[in-house]
Amino acid sequence: MSWDLLLWLLALCALLALVVQLLRFLRADGDLTLLWAEWQGRRPEWELTDMVVWVTGASSGIGEELAYQLSKLGVSLVLSSRRVHELERVKRRCLENGNLKGKDILILPLDLTNRSSHEMATKAVLQEFGKIDILVNNGGVSQRSLCVDTSLDVYKELIEVNYLGTVSLTKCVLPHMIERKQGKIVTVTSLLGIISAPLSAGYCASKHALQGFFNTLRIELATYPGIIVSNICPGPVQSNIVKNALTEEVTKTTGSNADQSHKMAASRCVQLMLISMANDLKEVWIADQPFLLMAYLWQYMPTWAWWITDKLGKKRIENFKNGVVRPIYTFLNTYPSCRKV
Repeated sequence: MSWDLLLWLLALCALLALVVQLLRFLRADGDLTLLWAEWQGRRPEWELTDMVVWVTGASSGIGEELAYQLSKLGVSLVLSSRRVHELERVKRRCLENGNLKGKDILILPLDLTNRSSHEMATKAVLQEFGKIDILVNNGGVSQRSLCVDTSLDVYKELIEVNYLGTVSLTKCVLPHMIERKQGKIVTVTSLLGIISAPLSAGYCASKHALQGFFNTLRIELATYPGIIVSNICPGPVQSNIVKNALTEEVTKTTGSNADQSHKMAASRCVQLMLISMANDLKEVWIADQPFLLMAYLWQYMPTWAWWITDKLGKKRIENFKNGVVRPIYTFLNTYPSCRKV
């Protein structure tokens, strides 16, 4: 075989490999590191069993689904939310469909804005189970309104719930993890924590703040390799996040019941979250296309991302002003964390 032929064969193999990877990416619903971990990494049923997991925002959406899937892994669960009756419903279903007994699930009412209660709540968990292996910061609230029309009270509420409440609870749990030199702090931020979109200025700000805080915390905890800080960045997921989103005034929500069939199922989002937790990934992006592609563009080709965002954003704002409800594909405008705990 001549060298020329060998080089042509190598080039052809490289081209085929590139095409295969491109096709895989077009079908991807998570970043490439996450999908590699799903294929070759550690399994949640191997790594998470017998752990104590505290989930905020557990009464609906991602938090509710997370409770269901964790209940099948044999963990001890702490479910927190402001809506106790909804937590009772989630607990009953966990007991019906999971591998847990009543003593394995603690319902702990919690309001993220009531920061003075977080220390007492942490003590209650430690008294009940003796440890906290994983804290999942999932509680939060979204927003749908133009910046110029939005009351400052809305921005204050978004920061209080999404950012300060989450930071406060984390700071209460962190000394326990430092003492044990192990633990996982998992925070559900959003793709809007790494990119931006119109009608969500306050929400984007709160999620960017979370990214900055937990990325810094991870660096400061470098001397404790057993403590893992993970940021989960989902795109659009089926939940009540848009229905409960704040509008121009803090007392008003959108109340939207728009079709969500085009969004990722919460079950798939949580499945990938558990993969991330089992493999100690620092940051993961969970989204169907074209949202995942936009995340990569913002990360690696920001000039192109700004151009696309400006074009789509103008149309989205025009539709919003005209009261026209468009599918999610009009813009990346419906990102989850769960509604307030």
